[in-house]
Amino acid sequence: MSKYLGLKNLAVQHAELIKQAHEKQLGLLDFLQMILRQETILKQEGGILYRIRESRLPQPYKLLSDFDFDFQPKLRKSLVMDMSTMEFMKHRESILLIGDCGVGKSHLGQALGMIACEKGYKVLYTTCAALINDLNGGVFENNLPKRIRKYVKPDLLIIDEMGHDRLELHLVKEAHLLFKVVDDRYRLNRPLIFTTNVEENAWAEYLGDPVSTRAILDRIFHHAVKIEIRGPSYRQYQSMQLQKKYDKLK
Repeated sequence: MSKYLGLKNLAVQHAELIKQAHEKQLGLLDFLQMILRQETILKQEGGILYRIRESRLPQPYKLLSDFDFDFQPKLRKSLVMDMSTMEFMKHRESILLIGDCGVGKSHLGQALGMIACEKGYKVLYTTCAALINDLNGGVFENNLPKRIRKYVKPDLLIIDEMGHDRLELHLVKEAHLLFKVVDDRYRLNRPLIFTTNVEENAWAEYLGDPVSTRAILDRIFHHAVKIEIRGPSYRQYQSMQLQKKYDKLK
């Protein structure tokens, strides 16, 4: 019966739960509260794991606690921590992470995505190149509306790494496909996190369509918090530290 009612923990742990109730001398009401509390925790944890899995966030997962703010002293830590409260989701605002290569834009974007999953939001992660390639496939396979809905439906869409695969995107020149996703989310007031190392004045050249690019910029910047990260590359720093480690062995 517990399985039928969806009480998964009770179905597996009923003997242990009864033992705990006897040891703690719990009354019937307290026993029921203990069961429901544990079932609630189990369901919440299962929901978080499901949302993280469905988000397609790349592994290993990035956590905000792992970000080295001391390495990027010009970054406003207070602003990032404010974003981590997910108030921007409640206010239906977006986040634009822009700056130099290797400064941690993707790390922060993905870490905020993890927190959103934990807070109960449906999240979808994609790189900019993968999104445009996927929508291009929708054009050729005549199922573009279905593919667009995939990116519009989630509570939070993370579009990462605009600035990579420049040659591929330059050849495709499908800025209007990106515009369709951004515009639909804009009209529905659904937030996105966008990371890029392309400066605002270079977006048109990068995406290959000045008209669509202006429309994209207008919608992204309208309700977006801009977080600039200017500093050294953390990947380069780690590479230098690794080299020093092995130089000592010589």
